[in-house]
Amino acid sequence: MNIYLIRHGRQNSKLCNIDVALSKEGLLQSALVGKRLASKGIEAVYSSHLIRAVETAGEANRYWNAEHIIRQELKEISFGEMEGLADEEIGARFLDFKKEQERMEKDLPYPGGECAGDVIRRAMPVFEEIAASGYKHAAVVTHGGVIRTVTSALLRMDPKYYRILGNSLENCSITEVHWDEKTRRFFVERFNDYAHLEPYPELLRASWVEAEN
Repeated sequence: MNIYLIRHGRQNSKLCNIDVALSKEGLLQSALVGKRLASKGIEAVYSSHLIRAVETAGEANRYWNAEHIIRQELKEISFGEMEGLADEEIGARFLDFKKEQERMEKDLPYPGGECAGDVIRRAMPVFEEIAASGYKHAAVVTHGGVIRTVTSALLRMDPKYYRILGNSLENCSITEVHWDEKTRRFFVERFNDYAHLEPYPELLRASWVEAEN
């Protein structure tokens, strides 16, 4: 079976991981990824419970008419004490942490938050559930931290390196995973594919934020 991991569309706030609705750009991104995957025969769309993921799934699902299943385990990585802050304040208050994080010497949790391993442990059972579902094609609308950490697990990487998977994942990009029933293995077929957004530079993250937390 094929699982299409989709990062949620652009939300209407730049503050760190607050639960807000999509912006008008996010709604357009969601429609574009829905149209891009319209021919795949998606039978179910899973999403986290966060508003931006639920709305992305709903908008994209206009092209699929699939069952929508919400799983809290697919929520974004917890940024702990950083949540609700602007990037400038995060850069100033957590400078030492950011420097240590960049060294990738261990799977470092965000201050008061989660590490990559925490996300993998809560999210992977959902992917195993999808693999056992009998669906041929399913979409998972989730978050950048989840996509990067789960992909690192599927590639059998040490989770401390998960941040090398994409300097910045595009909103409504596609990461495709194939579950092979015979070998009982996941295969990563593509990562951060955003060809459907390229005709619209204003929809790319470079026009909105400079970096990821």
